[in-house]
Amino acid sequence: MLSFTGALRVFVALEACDMRKGFNGLSGMVATKLNEDVQSGALFVFSNRSHTRLKIIYWDGSGLWLMAKRLEKGTFSWPKDTDGKTKLALRAEALAMLTDGVDLRGGRMRPWYQREA
Repeated sequence: MLSFTGALRVFVALEACDMRKGFNGLSGMVATKLNEDVQSGALFVFSNRSHTRLKIIYWDGSGLWLMAKRLEKGTFSWPKDTDGKTKLALRAEALAMLTDGVDLRGGRMRPWYQREA
């Protein structure tokens, strides 16, 4: 399991991505499709059409990280594009749940767990 801090910004690409893309291809998608700077220190998450694979690209200050996960069974519970958006901002905790197979639809934070944004 990956561990993410609460201050980490996470952007999920809602459109499917070609999983053959590497550092350069995903960096280009961050700039053109998500309108973000890949060197901002945020995580950028991409999935394939069937939501069985994902890739995360991250700039740590000295270089790019590229992380990948392939599910042997099942699919990721991927957010849907409802208002023509290309990306969705998630909290680090939500990304951890997404990568661990938790279905985020209908889920919400308990009132006692609300954090300042």
